[in-house]
Order: sequence, then structure tokens, then C-alpha cells
Amino acid sequence: MTDTNEGRHKIVIVGGGAGGLELATRLGQKLGKKGLAEIYLIDASSTHIWKPLLHEVAAGTLDETEQVEYLAQAHRNGFRFRLGRMESLNREKKEVYVSPTFSQSGEELIPSRTFTYDTLVMAVGSVSNTFNIKGVDEHCMFLDSTSQAFRFQKQLVELYIRRHVSRSASIDKPLSIAIVGAGATGVELSAELHEVTHLLAVYGMDQAGAVKITIIEAATQLLPALPPKLAISTQQQLVKLNIDLKLGRRVVEVTKDGIETHDGEFIAADMKVWAAGIKAPDWMNQLDGLETNRINQLIVDEYLQSSDADIFALGDCAACPWTGHDHNVPPRAQAAHQQATTLAKTIMNRLQGKPPVKYVYLDYGSLVSLGKYSTVGNLMGNLIGSVTIGGFIARLVYLSLYKMHQVAIHGYFRTAMLTLSNLFRRGAHAKIKMH
Repeated sequence: MTDTNEGRHKIVIVGGGAGGLELATRLGQKLGKKGLAEIYLIDASSTHIWKPLLHEVAAGTLDETEQVEYLAQAHRNGFRFRLGRMESLNREKKEVYVSPTFSQSGEELIPSRTFTYDTLVMAVGSVSNTFNIKGVDEHCMFLDSTSQAFRFQKQLVELYIRRHVSRSASIDKPLSIAIVGAGATGVELSAELHEVTHLLAVYGMDQAGAVKITIIEAATQLLPALPPKLAISTQQQLVKLNIDLKLGRRVVEVTKDGIETHDGEFIAADMKVWAAGIKAPDWMNQLDGLETNRINQLIVDEYLQSSDADIFALGDCAACPWTGHDHNVPPRAQAAHQQATTLAKTIMNRLQGKPPVKYVYLDYGSLVSLGKYSTVGNLMGNLIGSVTIGGFIARLVYLSLYKMHQVAIHGYFRTAMLTLSNLFRRGAHAKIKMH
């Protein structure tokens, strides 16, 4: 099956994460609605959730209204959404091949399809890097996608309910959750899970017994993206929450019962989460000769253009040079947001025969939220330099990053209405999902 529309310039965006969805929305508004181009967004999921919020999905504390339906977003903003997973590329024919989509029972819902393009944008994001450590794929859970986060949340609730109703002698042994990786995802998930276990006890499930949360990290410091002072502050907060920190411990094997580190220690765990590094999907290094790096990212220039003049990449799957630094632009939501804005201008210029727009990464700092307990981070700018912030101010800045994403896909008015709606809903809905 081929999905084409002859005549107009065809822009295919693969991946509906922060950058991909913002780019599709902007191009749909500027080009699609005016009939100047055909814009297609392809994603393996039917809904979008801002990736930095996946730890809240996993814990069951994220409001369902935060999800964006791709079909509805496409209808409102002048682009087309196609459900499916990209499997390969033919650069000579300018064709993208998408695998069939199956139901949970294994029935084929959508056949394989072929999409032609004039301009192709790869925005597939990243997945966890297991570093080929034995047992990780078999025994760990991941938080790379919405479906994985929902799966974790369902398993957590089922495990908690099972322990609550059993009331056996074995309940004296704490429910143990081990998180490998002390970056933002691992740290934020640990704090959110601590709050969830407290809420479950308040809701009457105290019979489930104690919960032990452990973070295992190969480095000797939490949060390598943050200055040491902030990392220490975060570490002190986690210790207050009774979260066990195993720093300087490199994982060598994961089994059904737990995790073994390089120094011979075995950490028993009922649930194991892997959050110890990222890479682009493995199939990215087989895209018809496109140049990639060791973690499968497409190598792009300062215009986000790959070794093929008609193919661009943004977000976590792009290895983009950072001017003035000896490493690439870091894989952060703020980078994807900025790249989407720049690439939209480049593609619109492309249709008019104008030169591309150079992408310049502006680092606004790093922020880590510990739920209701704390938020820490550092802000950066040409005028203020580097400023350490925490508490209420840091929380406001953290939320503002998400609001920037919402404004990019919904506009100011709709974002304001969604924010007000969520404030009212909080008083009438449970703070944690039990389904």
C-alpha cells in the first residue's frame, strides 16, 4: 500500500516526540493549511506524552488529560497522522517503508505501507542503552515510551495489590524496586515512587508492607548533567526519603531475582528499571547508507541536515555539533524544542529556494524534579551566567519548560484552558491511578 498525494511537496516526519510533533504542528499551520505542502507524521503510538513526564506515567500520578491524540492534533493543525513503525528507507526512490500494525490478539489492523517524500525528517528519539549487559533485556523494565511506562505502572499496582490481599508472613520482606541509572529519569522516578507508596498506604493499602527503593549508579555522583553542588543537594534529599543509593557500582548482570554489581554485591529486587544511558534505535544505523555514530544517531551538520541533502534529523536521534564545545548538543527536551523551531524555518525556506537556517543550541540549564519534595537545577544565560536555583522557583521554571512545549502544539489560549482544567480536576480526582 502506498500513501501518496501527487503535486505538492511531501514532508514526512518520522517520530511524534517533542520535536517531531512540534515540527509537524508548525509546518501544518504554515504550509499544510494553506495547501503549500503535504505533511505526514508517522508514529508507532496513537498518543503523545512529553517524554520528561514518563516517570509520572510509570508511577501513575500523571493526569490522563496530558496525553495528546495524534489524529485530533493533525486534524486541527493541517497535517496527516499515520500509525505505524518505520522499518527501512530507500533513498534513491525517496520512499519510507512502514511495518504492518497488529492488534493485541495478533490480527493485522493496518498493512505495510510505503510513503514517498521530498523532505524527510527523522525524529524517532532514543531508547535505553543496555551496553549488552547480560540479563537486562530479559529482566528489566524500560521507560522509553508511553506503552512501557503504562506497563510498569500496571505491574507496580498489581504487585502492590497482590501483597496487600495476601497478608502472609512473607509480607515482612519489603517490596523492592531497583533503578539502574542516577540521571534525571532515575532520580525523578525514585522520588515519584516514594510518593506513590505513601499514597497507597493512605488509601488503605498499608497491608502491602514496606517498600525499599534503590538507585544503582556506576558513577560516584548523581546527576552528571548538574554541578556537583546540586548533585549533593539532591543526594541529601533522596537520603531523607530513605532511598538507598549505590554509587560507584557498575552492573555486570541482571537476573530474575536481582542485580549483581562489579564488586560482587547482589541487590535483590522485585521490580528492576533500566535508566542508565540512551542510544538511537538500532535500525537507525541501517538507513540506506546514512552516516551514524556509535550510538546509532544520524550525524547532522549545523543545519540539522544529514549526509543526504533531503534528509534531516532532530532530537535524541541526531548527533548535532555544539558550537564551541568538544561534544554534541545534549539529548534534552529543550534541544528538541529549539531544533523543531529552527528546522521549520529551514523547510519553509527550502520550498521558496532560500538558504537553510543555522541551528545554534542555547543551553538554559538543567532541572530535576523530586515531585512534591523538591526541585533543583541551574539556569544559564548570557546575562546571568550560571545560577543555582531550588524549591518553589525551580519548580516554576521546571513547569514552564512543559508549558513551552504545550504552547508549541496547542497555542497560548488552549494551553491556558488545559492548565485551568487540570487545576480544577485535581480536587475531584485521585492523585494516583489504580488501573
